[in-house]
Amino acid sequence: MSQEAIGKERWVVGSEVPSVARTLSQEKIDRYARASGDFNPIHVDAAFAAQTPFGGTIAHGMLLLAYLSEMLTAAFGQAWLSGGRLKVRFRGAARPGDLVTARGRVQRVEGQRGVCSVECLNQQGEVLIAGQAEVKL
Repeated sequence: MSQEAIGKERWVVGSEVPSVARTLSQEKIDRYARASGDFNPIHVDAAFAAQTPFGGTIAHGMLLLAYLSEMLTAAFGQAWLSGGRLKVRFRGAARPGDLVTARGRVQRVEGQRGVCSVECLNQQGEVLIAGQAEVKL
Protein backbone atom coordinates (compact mmCIF):
# COMPACT_ATOMS: atom_id res chain seq x y z
CA MET A 1 0.00 0.00 0.00
CA SER A 2 1.28 3.44 -0.85
CA GLN A 3 1.21 6.37 1.52
CA GLU A 4 -0.69 9.47 0.45
CA ALA A 5 -1.00 12.81 2.22
CA ILE A 6 -4.56 13.73 3.20
CA GLY A 7 -4.85 17.05 4.95
CA LYS A 8 -2.02 17.55 7.42
CA GLU A 9 -1.75 13.87 8.26
CA ARG A 10 -0.33 10.90 6.36
CA TRP A 11 -2.83 8.24 5.42
CA VAL A 12 -2.15 4.82 4.02
CA VAL A 13 -4.41 3.94 1.12
CA GLY A 14 -6.50 1.03 2.38
CA SER A 15 -6.31 2.11 6.02
CA GLU A 16 -9.41 2.53 8.13
CA VAL A 17 -10.84 5.86 9.17
CA PRO A 18 -11.45 5.75 12.95
CA SER A 19 -15.00 4.50 13.42
CA VAL A 20 -17.87 5.92 15.48
CA ALA A 21 -20.32 3.58 17.24
CA ARG A 22 -23.59 4.68 18.83
CA THR A 23 -26.46 2.75 20.38
CA LEU A 24 -29.88 3.89 19.24
CA SER A 25 -32.72 4.31 21.68
CA GLN A 26 -36.30 5.41 21.14
CA GLU A 27 -35.50 8.50 23.20
CA LYS A 28 -32.66 9.39 20.83
CA ILE A 29 -34.99 8.91 17.83
CA ASP A 30 -37.66 11.06 19.53
CA ARG A 31 -35.09 13.80 20.26
CA TYR A 32 -34.03 13.74 16.62
CA ALA A 33 -37.69 14.06 15.57
CA ARG A 34 -38.05 17.14 17.77
CA ALA A 35 -34.82 18.68 16.45
CA SER A 36 -35.62 17.98 12.80
CA GLY A 37 -39.39 18.47 12.89
CA ASP A 38 -39.82 15.03 11.26
CA PHE A 39 -42.58 13.33 13.24
CA ASN A 40 -43.37 10.63 10.69
CA PRO A 41 -45.15 7.96 12.75
CA ILE A 42 -42.77 5.24 11.49
CA HIS A 43 -40.19 6.91 13.74
CA VAL A 44 -42.18 8.00 16.79
CA ASP A 45 -45.46 6.06 17.05
CA ALA A 46 -44.86 2.50 18.27
CA ALA A 47 -48.47 1.39 17.70
CA PHE A 48 -48.48 2.69 14.13
CA ALA A 49 -45.01 1.36 13.36
CA ALA A 50 -45.90 -2.11 14.69
CA GLN A 51 -48.45 -2.41 11.87
CA THR A 52 -45.88 -1.70 9.13
CA PRO A 53 -43.54 -4.18 7.42
CA PHE A 54 -40.81 -2.92 9.80
CA GLY A 55 -42.76 -4.22 12.81
CA GLY A 56 -41.70 -1.28 14.97
CA THR A 57 -40.18 2.16 14.91
CA ILE A 58 -37.06 2.87 12.89
CA ALA A 59 -34.48 5.65 13.09
CA HIS A 60 -34.47 8.56 10.68
CA GLY A 61 -32.03 8.01 7.84
CA MET A 62 -30.56 11.44 8.45
CA LEU A 63 -29.80 10.50 12.07
CA LEU A 64 -27.65 7.63 10.78
CA LEU A 65 -26.08 9.95 8.24
CA ALA A 66 -25.11 12.26 11.11
CA TYR A 67 -22.95 9.43 12.52
CA LEU A 68 -21.05 9.30 9.22
CA SER A 69 -20.57 13.06 9.35
CA GLU A 70 -19.36 12.81 12.95
CA MET A 71 -16.79 10.20 11.91
CA LEU A 72 -15.59 12.26 8.93
CA THR A 73 -15.38 15.46 10.99
CA ALA A 74 -13.29 13.70 13.64
CA ALA A 75 -10.99 12.23 10.98
CA PHE A 76 -10.60 15.20 8.61
CA GLY A 77 -11.64 18.25 10.65
CA GLN A 78 -11.94 21.52 8.80
CA ALA A 79 -11.11 19.90 5.46
CA TRP A 80 -14.32 17.86 5.77
CA LEU A 81 -16.41 20.72 7.12
CA SER A 82 -15.38 23.23 4.46
CA GLY A 83 -15.32 21.09 1.35
CA GLY A 84 -16.27 17.48 2.00
CA ARG A 85 -18.67 15.65 -0.29
CA LEU A 86 -20.77 12.63 0.54
CA LYS A 87 -22.68 10.37 -1.82
CA VAL A 88 -24.58 7.51 -0.18
CA ARG A 89 -27.42 5.04 -0.60
CA PHE A 90 -29.71 4.01 2.21
CA ARG A 91 -29.81 0.20 2.32
CA GLY A 92 -31.53 -0.79 5.56
CA ALA A 93 -33.37 0.38 8.64
CA ALA A 94 -31.99 0.84 12.15
CA ARG A 95 -34.15 0.18 15.18
CA PRO A 96 -34.09 1.16 18.84
CA GLY A 97 -31.49 -0.98 20.59
CA ASP A 98 -29.26 -1.30 17.51
CA LEU A 99 -25.57 -0.54 17.78
CA VAL A 100 -24.78 1.52 14.68
CA THR A 101 -21.16 1.77 13.58
CA ALA A 102 -19.99 4.35 11.04
CA ARG A 103 -16.74 3.32 9.40
CA GLY A 104 -14.64 4.20 6.40
CA ARG A 105 -11.55 3.24 4.48
CA VAL A 106 -9.16 5.39 2.47
CA GLN A 107 -9.50 4.29 -1.15
CA ARG A 108 -7.40 6.64 -3.25
CA VAL A 109 -6.15 10.15 -3.89
CA GLU A 110 -7.37 11.89 -7.05
CA GLY A 111 -5.64 15.19 -7.71
CA GLN A 112 -6.50 17.42 -4.79
CA ARG A 113 -9.11 15.09 -3.22
CA GLY A 114 -8.91 12.04 -0.97
CA VAL A 115 -11.61 9.43 -1.51
CA CYS A 116 -12.95 7.09 1.18
CA SER A 117 -15.57 4.37 1.12
CA VAL A 118 -18.01 4.84 4.02
CA GLU A 119 -20.80 2.83 5.57
CA CYS A 120 -23.04 2.45 8.60
CA LEU A 121 -23.70 -1.06 9.87
CA ASN A 122 -25.77 -2.54 12.66
CA GLN A 123 -24.52 -5.06 15.21
CA GLN A 124 -25.31 -7.95 12.84
CA GLY A 125 -23.08 -6.42 10.18
CA GLU A 126 -26.02 -5.47 7.97
CA VAL A 127 -25.23 -2.41 5.84
CA LEU A 128 -27.63 0.44 6.57
CA ILE A 129 -25.90 3.14 4.52
CA ALA A 130 -23.10 2.76 1.96
CA GLY A 131 -21.28 5.28 -0.17
CA GLN A 132 -18.27 7.44 -0.77
CA ALA A 133 -16.82 10.55 0.83
CA GLU A 134 -14.40 12.98 -0.80
CA VAL A 135 -12.21 15.36 1.14
CA LYS A 136 -10.18 18.22 -0.30
CA LEU A 137 -6.48 17.79 0.44
